[in-house]
Parts: sequence; structure tokens; C-alpha cells
Amino acid sequence: MKFNFKKISEEFKSYFNLMADKENEEEVIRQVTNNVAFRGANLWILIFAIFIASLGLNVNSTAVIIGAMLISPLMGPIIGMGVAVGLYDFALLRRSFKNYIVATAISVITATIYFAISPLSDAQSELLARTSPTLYDVLIAFFGGAAGVVALTNKNKGQVIPGVAIATALMPPLCTAGYGLATAQWTYFFGAFYLFSINTVFIAIATFLGVKLLRFHPSAALSSEQMNRGRRIITIIVIVTMIPATLITIRIIQKNIANRNMKHFVQQELNYSGVHILSFEKQADTLTVISIGRPIDSTSIATAESHMQFYGMKDHKLQVIQGTNSESIIHLAELHNPAEHPLAHASALHIDSLERRLANYSSLDTLSVALSREAPVIFHEIDSVSLGLHGQSYVAIVSLKTRNPLPPNKYSQLTEWMSTRTQIPDLQILQSTIKK
Repeated sequence: MKFNFKKISEEFKSYFNLMADKENEEEVIRQVTNNVAFRGANLWILIFAIFIASLGLNVNSTAVIIGAMLISPLMGPIIGMGVAVGLYDFALLRRSFKNYIVATAISVITATIYFAISPLSDAQSELLARTSPTLYDVLIAFFGGAAGVVALTNKNKGQVIPGVAIATALMPPLCTAGYGLATAQWTYFFGAFYLFSINTVFIAIATFLGVKLLRFHPSAALSSEQMNRGRRIITIIVIVTMIPATLITIRIIQKNIANRNMKHFVQQELNYSGVHILSFEKQADTLTVISIGRPIDSTSIATAESHMQFYGMKDHKLQVIQGTNSESIIHLAELHNPAEHPLAHASALHIDSLERRLANYSSLDTLSVALSREAPVIFHEIDSVSLGLHGQSYVAIVSLKTRNPLPPNKYSQLTEWMSTRTQIPDLQILQSTIKK
């Protein structure tokens, strides 16, 4: 039996053929043109969506943010710009760009007003996630835009466009930019606005490539020189947009590798029985490790330091801060935030006090056992003795075999012996007699 490679190849290609379900070009352009405008209902929907997204960021609710992205009409002018560039439709490009600027400005202003009057001013994790764009955001925007243009030009559109709006997350960066303006935190503003710019550029680029791939007919005839100039401009925009994101991504990857190496080093080289690593952090060329529990001897520390080169930390020093919980907490506070050191010191003193109290209870248990064995031998009237704390005072409860308390001379002897034996000043002795 012979394989018909040509037939198999054609059948395989049919699975990936976008032309078979291609929508009528005029219908696609009509839809794109209608979704570009931001007037009346579209503008109010955008404002409401911005308020909802800002609330979601404020209360750190992912579900609320997703709801805002589902109703947001921001995708319209961005896809319009991509289609306009692909068709060389400069009228559509001007209209799309104008509405894009209007939508962006209104979104940022709305978010700024909300965060200016909101009583919740702390930056939550959902908000902070929109302040440091990376190369991964570039890829998300590009593939999201690609999915969007395929759905837009397909007869069976389904629900892809709302999914693209969620994946590329156009709304939250604008709300975060508004938060940055409202709180005068310019790092948040520029980081979030850069993320929004990444999403815009690469959704538009993916739309442009999709229009070209699906062989849409251009609305205007251009010379080869004009087309080459247009391609150069697009290439420059892509490169300029990608460079900062690429550098941020490289830095994040390097930091992740360094953290993984440090964690591996601590787990392999400082993993001793009875030792608990509280924290570790690298500053400059020194790795500081804070441990509690059983002390690590200097020889083990020196050996671990000599192995640091195998974990990507050549020429680094190892500093191990160890001791009681309270001492380690003070060092940890000094290391991370010196301004909070007085508070940490107070907490450490409280912990130290509790530790001493616990040690006292443990020693009292041991001493009680010894006294219960010794006292009946010296004083035959005594059955058992137990020590404890009542407030700040130490109390010895003496259980007697008789129904009557010890006579004064015996009580004086017992008091003197107990004070000498326990070395506890002002020890109170309570006598417990047998009930009648």
C-alpha cells in the first residue's frame, strides 16, 4: 500500500486553512469601523467598566476585574488601528487613533478620580502586578491579538473577543496608571502605562499581520517605497516597545536563578538537625542567613562558605546570624527595614520574656520531682511537694499526711530547708492537709 503524500499534505493543510471560513471583507471592515467610535453608549460603558475595574483593584478581587474587562469596549480602536495599517486605510487609522486617545484619556481620568476619593489607598497585589511589564506581557498581547483577528475575520466568531480582552488585560493597567496619578506614585503610573502601550502595540501588530495573512485587499494603492517605509516604521515601533520589556525580563530571570541558587545552597549546606533557617538574603557580595535552634559551629559555616562557588556565588561571603528567636528577629528587622527596628526590639524582648518564663516552668517541673522524693525522707509528715508560679511569686504546695498543719518549729525548719534547696527567695509555702 502506497502513501499518497500529496493528498495527506493537502488534508493536513486543510485543518489550518483560515481562508475557508473567511468572512466577507466588507463585513469585517464595517464591524471594525462601527467598534472604533467612542460616543454615547460606548463611552458610558467604558466609564462604568473603569469604575468596576478600579473597585476590583482596590479590594483585590480578580473576579470583579475580569467582569470589568468583559464589558470594556477598549479593543475596538486598537483592532481598528491594526486593520487600518494592514489595508492602508488612512481615514480609518486617523479615526481609530483619535478614539484610542480619547478612550485612554477618559479611562485614566476616571480611574484617577476614583482613587483620589477612595478611602482604600494601599496598593494590593492585583494592582502591583500591573506595574512591572515583561517580555511575557509582549507575548500575551501578540497571541491575544492574533486570536482576536482570527475570530474577527471568521464567519463563526464565537466568544473569542471577550476572551482576548481578559487575556491581554487592557483595563487594569489604565486603572493602575490612574492610581499612580491619584497617589503621586510615578513609578506605578509609568510602569502601568507602559504595560498598556505594550498591549496596544502588539494587539495592533498581530491584527496587521492577520490582515496580511488573510490577503485582505488594500483600500489604497501604495508604491513599493511607501510600503517599505511603512514596514520600517512598524519595525522601529516594535523594537522600541520590546527593549525595556526584554531588559526587565532578563533581570527577573537572573533574580529568579539567584534566588533558586541561594535556596538550594541553604538546603544543602546548612541543613542540620535542630537548626531552623528563619530567613536568607543576599546584599552586595554577602549572603546573610538567620537561624534559630541549635547553633551551627564555625567549622561548618566555613565549609559551607567554601562551597558557595558551586551555587553561582563565587567570591561571596557567608554571614550566619544565629541564637534565640528574639535575637534573630532583631537582626532580621535590621536587615530588612532598619526603621522598624525599635518595634522589632520590643517584640523580641516580649518573646525573650516568654522564653524565660517557659524555661522557669520547665525547671520547676524538674525541681518538683526532686523535692517530692527528698522532703518525705527529711520530714516524715510530708507526703509530696509541688512547685508553681502564682502571678510573679513562686509557691510550694506541701501535701501532708496528717489532718493538722506542721507545728511552728517544723514549719520553720521546712521553710529554711526549702529556701536553701531551691535557691528561690521569698518562696511561699502552702500546707495541704488530709481532709477529715
